[in-house]
Order: sequence, then C-alpha cells, then structure tokens
Amino acid sequence: MVSTDPAALRFDLRIIASTIEPGSHVLDLGCGNGDLLAWLAEHRQVSGTGVEQDKNKATACIARGLSVLQGDLNREVDDYPDSTFDYVILSQTLQQVFEPARLLSSLARIGRRVIVSFPNFSHYSIRLQLLCNGAAPKNDQLPYSWYDTPNIRVITLKDFRRFARDVGYTILREIAISSDRAGSEGRIVRRLTNLRATYGIFIIEKTRREKEQPRPHRQPL
Repeated sequence: MVSTDPAALRFDLRIIASTIEPGSHVLDLGCGNGDLLAWLAEHRQVSGTGVEQDKNKATACIARGLSVLQGDLNREVDDYPDSTFDYVILSQTLQQVFEPARLLSSLARIGRRVIVSFPNFSHYSIRLQLLCNGAAPKNDQLPYSWYDTPNIRVITLKDFRRFARDVGYTILREIAISSDRAGSEGRIVRRLTNLRATYGIFIIEKTRREKEQPRPHRQPL
C-alpha cells in the first residue's frame, strides 16, 4: 500500500483522522483518491472500506491497495447489516445528497458513530456577499456559481445542530475549523463558530432512549 504522509492530508481530514480510535472498522463514503483510508490503515491500523462514485478515483484507490467500491453511496449503504462499522465517514458530501435525513438514518444503522463534515454557509464571507452584493455568494469552500454547483442545499452549523435534535441524533462532538484556500492548513475555531468556521465536523450517533424504569410495585390495600 502506498504510504501517506500526514502532512499530505487535507486539514479537515487530519482532524477527522485524529478522532478515530486505533483498530476501528471504518466506512468512508465519497472517499476520493483514498488518502484518508490509506492514512488510517497505516497509522491507526484501521480496517477500512470506501465507496466512491467517480470511476477514475475508485480505480486509483484500488491501485493503492485499498478496499473501495465504485458506486452510488445511497444504494451501497443499504447492503450492509446493522452495526457493521465503528465509524462511518461522510466528508464534504452531505450538501450534495438528495435525501440527507434518509441517508444519515442508514449510516446510523450500519455504524456505531457517524462523522459528518460540510462547508458552513453561515461563514462571515458568505453573509457579507449576500448583504453587499445581493447575489448568490461564493468563497473558497463554495466556489461554484448557482447554475453549475454540485451542491443542492446549503447548511450552517446551527442548522445541523437543530436537525440532529429534531430527528433524534446525539452530537458526541462538534469541531469547527477554518482552513486556507487549498484546504492544506487551518485551525480549530472555538468562539463564534457559526460565524467564523469554514467547515463543521460533527460526530453523531442515534439517540438511545434510556431503559424504562420498572413501575414500583404497589401493595394491595
């Protein structure tokens, strides 16, 4: 397997990698060229599988010795049994998914924990462009025009927190980051995250109801 230098990973992928326990079983959806899977296998002894829709990228992953399927992630996840993985990763893909609630439900079924990341549409640069220009905004993380973007929805950190609460997910950890134009370097944002972060990274799991307490036994009168 081709070695992956930690510095070669995108900053957001480095943050995601740091949250995954050694020896875990991981599914990476939209795994691209497989950099994260390769790093996890080499440095965290992770057993990893990927799904990538782009045929050329999937082929590149296989050439690196990675276990990657070429296909539609929405369909592939339905084939896995419950609790197959310790972590399921959906990195910078949620904004391109047609039915995100349905997909996340499937991911929470097959994975103990789900790691989701997405560009934050509430970043101050986006707000300023809307205020000053009154036109569909663009920035380094969302560089497309409205007519050619692969993103079919926009998400803010605040939106995702509300979504998680409404549909029954527990947010185990939230990491807000700000990265440079190339995504190679960045920093963790700790204050005013919905305004200052370019990306949000959330580790979630399906909320489990506490076991019902047995009703106290009442002595007959």
